[in-house]
Amino acid sequence: MEKLKRSLTGFAVPVLSILLAFLIGAIIMLILGANPGQALKYLFVGAFGSAANIGTTLVKSTPLIFTGLCACFAYKCGVFNLGGEGQFIIGSVAAFYVAYCSGVTGPAGIVLSLLAAVLAGAIWGLIPGVLKISRGQNEMIISIMLNYVATLFMGVVYTNWMRDASVPQTPSVPDATKIPRVIPNMRFTWGFVIALIIGVAIYYFLYWTSGGFKLRAVGLNMTASRFNGFPIRRLIMMSFLISGAIAGFGGGAELLGTQYRLINGFGAGYGFDGVAIALIGQLHPLATIVVAIFFAALRAGSTTMQAAAGVPTSVSDIIQALVIVFSVAGMALTKLPEFEAFRLRLSGALSKRKEVQGA
Repeated sequence: MEKLKRSLTGFAVPVLSILLAFLIGAIIMLILGANPGQALKYLFVGAFGSAANIGTTLVKSTPLIFTGLCACFAYKCGVFNLGGEGQFIIGSVAAFYVAYCSGVTGPAGIVLSLLAAVLAGAIWGLIPGVLKISRGQNEMIISIMLNYVATLFMGVVYTNWMRDASVPQTPSVPDATKIPRVIPNMRFTWGFVIALIIGVAIYYFLYWTSGGFKLRAVGLNMTASRFNGFPIRRLIMMSFLISGAIAGFGGGAELLGTQYRLINGFGAGYGFDGVAIALIGQLHPLATIVVAIFFAALRAGSTTMQAAAGVPTSVSDIIQALVIVFSVAGMALTKLPEFEAFRLRLSGALSKRKEVQGA
């Protein structure tokens, strides 16, 4: 029963955060002279009003799911991988190189390119893990710095090494190595389906296997796990390796399924969006997927909202930012001893009231 109450509290925090963020967003719309009801209606229509709109929402959610799962997996082991963006970008670079230069096309070319993306992301994610284990370095600083290294390296690729004539971008990958769409008249590709499968696989591993239990135990109490004989160093390395591989896979899927070429701004912001999404989802893989789709819906629907209701797309950005702020603040609040004491007192008072009514 106590575990159920804690789960309900964890579920209530993001839900209340979303409702409060939309309430403040509605107030901003009123100040701008717009009708909040109409604006939110068009926001929903722009995200889910047609098959094409649903496809746009799902395609926008795909990279967010990958980077969100990347952050979620690492955080479950008690380490902070803030390098999801760099791992995402380096994975896309590797996927482009293999797809464009290997000469392998068709399903084999797609698989080979995605495997290269996974390998590159895993290696890039392994760097802060190795430095943390061997030298005691702060993984947050190193992983953030590696984001800039990956972005600058990608810049060299599309402006110099593999530039497409006079345009600062790479050529498009061959048509035969593009990830096909799941449904012809909808934009989302099999990358979205793979992202869902990976999310379910991570959930199963974390909550239904002994390896996942050990990894979560390290995240909850590293000292106790060490005294119980858990391989702390190996588990930390595994968390960096797998989280980097997930982000790298996302970069490859985005390149082969949506963007098709490396260009300025590719992958920008996905890493930190993924961290925020994982936190709002309470570091639960399945909840992270839902939150990623919610964020994508806000972004996909904001254009329709602006065109139909005259509300700037920046209002959608404000709502997203407020959801992040309220969720993180709510999580911090529920961890305070004072909140726990208040919750126990309230639970006890409700139990006594039921006993009196029953008598």
